[in-house]
Amino acid sequence: MKLVFLHGEPASGKLTVARALLRQVPGRLMENHAAIDFAKTLFDFGAPGFWELVEQVRLAALEAASTQGVPFAVMTCCYSEPHDRAQFERFEAIVGHHRGRLLPVFLSCSEAETARRIGNPDRAARGKITSMHGLAGFRATYNLVAVPHADCLRLETSATPADAIATAIVRHFGLQ
Repeated sequence: MKLVFLHGEPASGKLTVARALLRQVPGRLMENHAAIDFAKTLFDFGAPGFWELVEQVRLAALEAASTQGVPFAVMTCCYSEPHDRAQFERFEAIVGHHRGRLLPVFLSCSEAETARRIGNPDRAARGKITSMHGLAGFRATYNLVAVPHADCLRLETSATPADAIATAIVRHFGLQ
């Protein structure tokens, strides 16, 4: 399996780019909030056991997809260094164990564009951060940076359409 690991701050365009990428390369979407939404059925957000369950769901999903031979998937995530490094390494180990490749892509966005996107009604409907104040609190808690990986592709999404970002990912990693 080839797994594109799209990560970046909230409102950087992860889900939008993931959908654009999957229009160009047939595959599956492992959207960050799917695991979070599942964990919220059993725990309050952030309660003891919540993040552990989110990680278990993500790992089980990757293992199942890898074992069953899913050829291509895109995973969206907010990555915080060093907190999430061990989890990222487990993702890479699962994919690598099945002779796949994890392809990290870090998306960034200007502050002005983030402010424009953050209040999007779709974000509110999905229970995501919807204000710059909420984002400031998130940033104060988490160190949202690119994964420390030699192959990490860094792309700025402020002024570039999602389809063009997806094309850049396809070209960079030879996904055609």
